[in-house]
Amino acid sequence: MDLQPTPTIQPAKSFKATCSVVMLGCPKNLVDTERMLGLLYSAGYKPTPHPEDADLVLITTCAFLASARQEAYQVIEEMVELKRQGRIRGVIVAGCLPQWEGQALLARYPEVDHLLGVFARDEVVQAADRILEGQPGPQFTQLAQPAQAMQELGRVRITLPHVGYLKIADGCDRQCSFCLIPQIRGTYRSKPIPQVLAEAQELADHGVQELILIAQDTSAYGRDLAQGRSLLPELLRQLDQLEGIGWIRLMYLYPVGIGPELVETIASARKVLPYLDLPLQHISDPILERMDRLVDRRRTEELLDRLRQGIPRLVLRTTLMVGFPGETEAHFQELIRFVQQQRFERLGVFAFSPEPGTVAAQMPDQVPEPVRQSRRSRLLQVQQKIAFAYNEAQIGKRMEVLIDRQVAGQPHAWVGRTYADAPEIDAVVYVTGQNLRPGQIVPCEIVAFQGYDLIGVAR
Repeated sequence: MDLQPTPTIQPAKSFKATCSVVMLGCPKNLVDTERMLGLLYSAGYKPTPHPEDADLVLITTCAFLASARQEAYQVIEEMVELKRQGRIRGVIVAGCLPQWEGQALLARYPEVDHLLGVFARDEVVQAADRILEGQPGPQFTQLAQPAQAMQELGRVRITLPHVGYLKIADGCDRQCSFCLIPQIRGTYRSKPIPQVLAEAQELADHGVQELILIAQDTSAYGRDLAQGRSLLPELLRQLDQLEGIGWIRLMYLYPVGIGPELVETIASARKVLPYLDLPLQHISDPILERMDRLVDRRRTEELLDRLRQGIPRLVLRTTLMVGFPGETEAHFQELIRFVQQQRFERLGVFAFSPEPGTVAAQMPDQVPEPVRQSRRSRLLQVQQKIAFAYNEAQIGKRMEVLIDRQVAGQPHAWVGRTYADAPEIDAVVYVTGQNLRPGQIVPCEIVAFQGYDLIGVAR
């Protein structure tokens, strides 16, 4: 874990304790984690990457899927065991899991010292101080949803030094029948443009080359601030003028609400990458209706056509869900044909998970788990051929590559990414070159590919 306090943090004159973090979940959770680390750092808690060397351990959790909750339970048990052994003094569990399970989580793990709901994130110092002072626990801090999105200035970043995630909104107003996010994260709240710009400038001042914009629903940015009008095009135009940033990447765009102004803005921007993450979930109209996605196949295909025609060199990433209640083999075959027709450059597939508390979990015609997993594997096999064909078509091209790191023990071998690759999600490029450094954007000639990854030579 590479700890990087941003410039606006005022470190304590001396450290009173050490803290470590175990971060689980999505990039939105990552930003929350970095904000909590920043608060702790300013209050005199020295971060350490090793939980066993810390006084306190902060676990930030995801509760979106059963698999994510199981992962969180395992980590909590591991940290509680360290506390039993006397190797750490306290355990704080924060984020979506405490927000969703509340007191039931404390009943399950009474040795946890403090729970923080998602809206109580900025109370982390009070929780840590209480543990350090030996006050009796456990306690649970759960606050009401704030009227505005919380700011994230003053973070201790744990990503690559040249990559920064910027949360432009929180919560979600969509009511997809399979999703817990609105129940956990609350209603949609956009950050005002000046606040976003201030956070972006802080990241730029701290060496960030790739700025990644995130939200539960990025395409809805600003609609709560501007009487239903999207402010995303205006935000992108202003961010595009920011000095120091080389790339701006858009993630988590809901297909409803992407208008001509946004397409034109992306196409004409200097720094906004022609890469859009557009989770579609499915394409069969009966399944989309049961999912409450508020879009049908015709409008989806029209949108994809507008995007391809309006944005040169566009790379589309999508996420699809198979095995949703009521999905027949015919619906699944329709999805396969759609993927073969659209030839998405990047695609992820999830098998439906019936989450307690969602409408979909109570629907009739549940698809058996073995069928769900089989369909996931079959669709991924279809996509693999498309991805390999895309890679083969890149051979001989010159592409800009953002260098992420050096290959251990090889002074002239590096790992980077093209604009088509989001960090930790997509593929990489193995680059041969001299005098390169992480954070540098270099022109490379693509000479080969190996599976999902490209091989290039710096020119």
